[in-house]
Amino acid sequence: MGKTILLVLTALISSVAFGQNPCNSEICVVQFNASWNGSNGVDYLDELTDCTIMNVNIEDGTWQKDFGIVVVPTIIVFNGKEVERFQANIMMQMEATRKEVQNIIDEIIYSDF
Repeated sequence: MGKTILLVLTALISSVAFGQNPCNSEICVVQFNASWNGSNGVDYLDELTDCTIMNVNIEDGTWQKDFGIVVVPTIIVFNGKEVERFQANIMMQMEATRKEVQNIIDEIIYSDF
């Protein structure tokens, strides 16, 4: 019984970071990629408006584990917690467009009204 409770508590504590916003702002768009896949990185993030942008190399630290990254690049839109996730195709290329990501940001903003 005691081991079961300890196991459950450990799982809960280790999953706290999963899905949490890594930025210090409300709306944040994070691109998770790896240096070996740099040529497939998304170049339109700086064109997004009304959000903070963050680029993360999953080779540095525990980002891949903490955010459940299974393919790179992955773009996650956060608003305190994960709102939307866009993942690369089998060729490790992002198919989500700037407009699709911006639409998610706009929906978050409009939902406050």
